Amino acid sequence: MSLEKRRLINVLGAAIAAGALAACGGGDKDQVARDATLVGAKGATTVNRYLWSASLETLDFLPVFKADPIAGLIVTDWYSNPETPAEQFKVSVYILDSALRADALRVSVFRQTKDAGGQWTEASVNPATAREIENAILTRARQLRLNQIED
Repeated sequence: MSLEKRRLINVLGAAIAAGALAACGGGDKDQVARDATLVGAKGATTVNRYLWSASLETLDFLPVFKADPIAGLIVTDWYSNPETPAEQFKVSVYILDSALRADALRVSVFRQTKDAGGQWTEASVNPATAREIENAILTRARQLRLNQIED
């Protein structure tokens, strides 16, 4: 094979590789994270897509620190309500299964309050708070599923 043909093949190969990479990019990062494909390496769904979407919608007022749709983990950053600046909350959502069931969802709520010195200290959280968030997520997930079935 001549040197000229080899160069042509290398250039074509690089162009095809660049095109394939370009096809993978684009889009709004938040939208990509919210609409991420929930399929694992072997093609099996790892988390329930309705629970994932409902969790993001329910917690949309909190800043998202980390969201991993494959692992089913959403961790918010600390949020302080302007009406109560001396306390802040953080929420973790774990989606444990691909089924739309109550036991496929676990919510943890963390709370901190400012002490007299202005330092944040851990504070207790009413256990009903996590259950209420779980119920809101489950209700929204069922609505999303019903809307999908009707369409």
